Amino acid sequence: MRTNIDIDDELMAAVMGSGEFKTKKEAVEEGLRLLRRRKAYQGLRALRGKLHWDDSAKLAPAWEAGDVLATAAVNEPAAAPYAGGARRRPAKARP
Repeated sequence: MRTNIDIDDELMAAVMGSGEFKTKKEAVEEGLRLLRRRKAYQGLRALRGKLHWDDSAKLAPAWEAGDVLATAAVNEPAAAPYAGGARRRPAKARP
């Protein structure tokens, strides 16, 4: 979605100066992802003390075998496309 926004120049310069982002768009998108993640964590914190932990024997064999992935899953948002390596642009379809 194309949007025009007025961003504080000093704040943007500080973010871009960190060297982590190549474009202003990347910096803004990462900030939006951070806000979304923070909101999700607030929801999880609201559940503190309200969840019951099931440590029954049905999960014990997987834990004892060291197969943590069989018993637990983490649902984090996908990493930003520019994080951790060179950025690749998708190939354009040829007519």
